[in-house]
Amino acid sequence: MITYCCVDFSSTKILTMAEITDKCANANNEDCPLAKKVKLDEENANEKKTIDDNTNELNLSDFKVAKILQNNCARKLICVEGTFEGREGSAVVLLEQKSFSYDTSVLKKTFFDEDTTFRKIFTNDIYRTYICSPAKDYNSLQATVIHPATQTHIDKYKKQDVYMIDETYDLYQQVTLPHIESTSLSLEWITNILEHKAEQESVIYEDPDKETGFILVTDFKWNKEPDTLKLLALPFKKIRSLRELNASHLPLLRNIQDAGIAAINKKFNIPKSQLRIYFHYQPSYYYLHVHFCYLMFEAPGIFVEKAHLLSTVINNLELMPDYYMKAVLSYVVFKGSPLYEKFKEHGTLEMSSCET
Repeated sequence: MITYCCVDFSSTKILTMAEITDKCANANNEDCPLAKKVKLDEENANEKKTIDDNTNELNLSDFKVAKILQNNCARKLICVEGTFEGREGSAVVLLEQKSFSYDTSVLKKTFFDEDTTFRKIFTNDIYRTYICSPAKDYNSLQATVIHPATQTHIDKYKKQDVYMIDETYDLYQQVTLPHIESTSLSLEWITNILEHKAEQESVIYEDPDKETGFILVTDFKWNKEPDTLKLLALPFKKIRSLRELNASHLPLLRNIQDAGIAAINKKFNIPKSQLRIYFHYQPSYYYLHVHFCYLMFEAPGIFVEKAHLLSTVINNLELMPDYYMKAVLSYVVFKGSPLYEKFKEHGTLEMSSCET
């Protein structure tokens, strides 16, 4: 089970869905905590059971830290592995600072009222540094809890060395494609969205055409702040990755680009010139999808070794219909990942002297 929620560290208690619903119903929008989503773990997607929040409620005071998987100072994110007392299996807990609100009244109430304390730690001329402690109602972080966590989950959040792969199409056929075909992670959550079984409140736009249509949905990790806007376009036509695209897919890609931009402009008043629209290669899951995000948002995975702009992909296929059967695509693999091991076995990776 994967849980997304706000945690009040004055009580270290994760809010249940019922508590969040009750709090939202009786509070102003500015006081309402971030929306909580409960998703079935992909590897247990075949288990069709109702999650009872009362019996599955977790409490961080019962969490025993075993190790720090990574501490990302840039993102203000820490990932830790451990266990919950009285519960079987390992757990992964991610703690991340929330984005600041653009509402000045919220900022006033959150940080600049009589309940906020400042402790000076540095002063020099006009510069001063303080430790700021807001009132307990506003000192929460966003917490993601994965329990029970498999070794795959643990490895996903563990900081690892990375290696650059320059993937030719031959390497794709010999190494990457067999890896994709052996990947067992369920994509049922995507099917649920496309078949209107889940996340319909997050749908921004839908074109039902089976060849060129798609559903545009807000990313479930979006925290509802405009400067972190992130959406996904999921086509009805099943394509595994960038490598399978050719000129026959141009109508689909153009429709995703044009209709997606128009829908976002209408809903969020963000123009095309302030959108970053891209694919990932390698992707996190092998069902072709397009990321739309606000240009000012430095979303994970926007770096040159992972992101491919949709406009560039369209242009490449217009110039050369089978471009992605000929191009060298460079990306990084994490040490210890399944794809890393396959390239290592193939002899593609150059290892450092200390590793060999």
